[in-house]
Amino acid sequence: MHERFSDVWICKDLGRTTTEADPAELGRTLLAAYLAGRDSRGETFRVVVRASNGNQTVATPDHLTGGWKADPAIRQALPAYLRDTLA
Repeated sequence: MHERFSDVWICKDLGRTTTEADPAELGRTLLAAYLAGRDSRGETFRVVVRASNGNQTVATPDHLTGGWKADPAIRQALPAYLRDTLA
């Protein structure tokens, strides 16, 4: 989707899941899976996770540094096409 005010292209894809996972950890895992094997130079990515209680968490590539590893339980909850990128 093109955001005309800032003149940038936005990839917007909504998904829903029911999980007991920490929203911040879920966001980091989703972002890591999406970016795995993808050339993202010059682009900015973020994941917004909205919990049923109204809270929201934002994950950016900066949150994936410092030895962060995807939780295997959360990885298993991802759709197969994302889960396979983290294998």
